[in-house]
Amino acid sequence: MDGFGPDNYRTVWEVFGDYNGRRMALIKALTIDAKEFIRQCDPGELDKANLCLFGLPNGQWKIDLPPEKVPPDLPEPALGINFARDGMQEKDWLAYVAIHSDAWLLSLASYFGARCYFDKTDRKCLFDMINDLPTVLEVVIQYAKHKQQAISLVGDTMYQQYIHVMNLVERMSGHQPNDEAKYEGSNEEDEGSDEEDEGSDEEDEDGYEETTLCGSCGEYYTSDEFWITCDLCQIWFHGRCVNITFAEAEHITQFKCPTCTDKRARP
Repeated sequence: MDGFGPDNYRTVWEVFGDYNGRRMALIKALTIDAKEFIRQCDPGELDKANLCLFGLPNGQWKIDLPPEKVPPDLPEPALGINFARDGMQEKDWLAYVAIHSDAWLLSLASYFGARCYFDKTDRKCLFDMINDLPTVLEVVIQYAKHKQQAISLVGDTMYQQYIHVMNLVERMSGHQPNDEAKYEGSNEEDEGSDEEDEGSDEEDEDGYEETTLCGSCGEYYTSDEFWITCDLCQIWFHGRCVNITFAEAEHITQFKCPTCTDKRARP
């Protein structure tokens, strides 16, 4: 299921990458894509069966029926979220789904750890990385608060509100580690801290810094990769994530990310 069979044993880093990809997908469904998520879960359509919210490792989400196989290859998300929505306030329902989504993510991580025969050290490493990230529920609650604050700003445009909220979600969503050194007690970070500080001003002038996340893969900025920002939503992307090289970018007068391009293409 979703490209990860129960017998495809992986490392701690790959299981964490799977966890965080699914987590970011669920966060997107319950925050930025909430209107579309709510539309697909309309409880007024009585012919709909009990649906589940799935987060995929590639960062995409989908509403679907649970697998017919018994027992399923992987633990299942909460069943019937579309019917649970009936009679609940929107914010309470989204928080309800977020709670069950967090439980599902942890069950997947435990399942993969067991099938991969992780020992005590591996399990501790995996769950330490998971605990370093805010939960789906925490992000959903903070998103709702800051979104309301943005909407209440006098004279603020809808575009500015959108950017404000998007940046908050970007900072709260967390990231996948670029390498294993952070969790192995490497001293390289300490040795290179002075050099990083010296280059921080230059990075700020360009509009991004080491806390900036790619709008596609969710990884942090690194100085050894080409980055490009969307001229519409102001979100940064790895060049490789949007299939643009540095040489190609020099000839682009206005770059629109895939999301903004899709929005403009809709009637």
